[in-house]
Amino acid sequence: MPFSSHLQSYESLITPYEEIRAGFISLALEKNRKATPFVEEAKALKVFALKAKTPKELLRINEIQNSLLTAAGISDKAKNHLHEGDKKETIEGLIENFLKPSGKSFVDELVYRFLLTRGDSLGGSMRNLAGALGEWRFTRILISTCSVSGIDFEYLDSKSKNWMRPNSEPEIEKRVKGLRWMSHGNERTLIYNLTVPPVKKNVDLCLFDCSPNEIIFGRNKDSAHYKPEKYLALGELKGGIDPAGADEHWKTANSALGRIRKAFSDKDCHPKIFFIGAAIENAMAKEIYQQLNNRILSNGANLTNEDQVVSLCDWLIKI
Repeated sequence: MPFSSHLQSYESLITPYEEIRAGFISLALEKNRKATPFVEEAKALKVFALKAKTPKELLRINEIQNSLLTAAGISDKAKNHLHEGDKKETIEGLIENFLKPSGKSFVDELVYRFLLTRGDSLGGSMRNLAGALGEWRFTRILISTCSVSGIDFEYLDSKSKNWMRPNSEPEIEKRVKGLRWMSHGNERTLIYNLTVPPVKKNVDLCLFDCSPNEIIFGRNKDSAHYKPEKYLALGELKGGIDPAGADEHWKTANSALGRIRKAFSDKDCHPKIFFIGAAIENAMAKEIYQQLNNRILSNGANLTNEDQVVSLCDWLIKI
């Protein structure tokens, strides 16, 4: 059993406190990094707004009209659906109801409300950040495992949508949406976050027995991802580090993995199924380990344990 090389018991899967703490710190640092542009925007807004002696004069400063809408609580998406008259009415409402009552502090009030809306926008993107951090960590380890093992690979670049050879790019993991390599003389293609037709749901990691040019994204039924027999392995990756949400993440992932097994079994196909999680608590660890021993899961690892993830990646690239 492939997992036995890195898991000796269910306790091996439990996330230690030190890793939870490190995960929270990484998340906080990334949040601050992403918040920096918003803070700089607020500073610039204040410089322009200070030119106005009264709240009403803000309407005359062309450079800040977009920011006034933001301060009024209008998101960037919503702005595209408003006519100019509606935008003006919204800004006037902000001025009459909130800025005028603030008296001489109207500029500070404007900046606070601008940051409030920006913060709400940031909060939405932050909900996906833990998953992104987890995906980046897994990708770094997978790429390193290939490199150390002397396996040539190419990656699918998220920006250009092209397959490229690695060239020591900094933070390459943030651009990877797939990898390709050779195993046992056969081409292997790993695709991230793919809607799998037999399952009709998105799956985090899908390994195919085919070349990349056999996968045509979209609804082309000639594509390899429409052919159940082309799937070698499918996996769920949960990068959230908060122990409070660990059980819920596992329930979601376990249900998804169950759907995958049934959908492929109905097609008389049995690809390998694996799970990687960052926050794994005691009861959850027991259940995962039991599924591994019962061969319900083919492999599993704690994302915070590099030895486990390297072992799983080595197994994956050799399938």
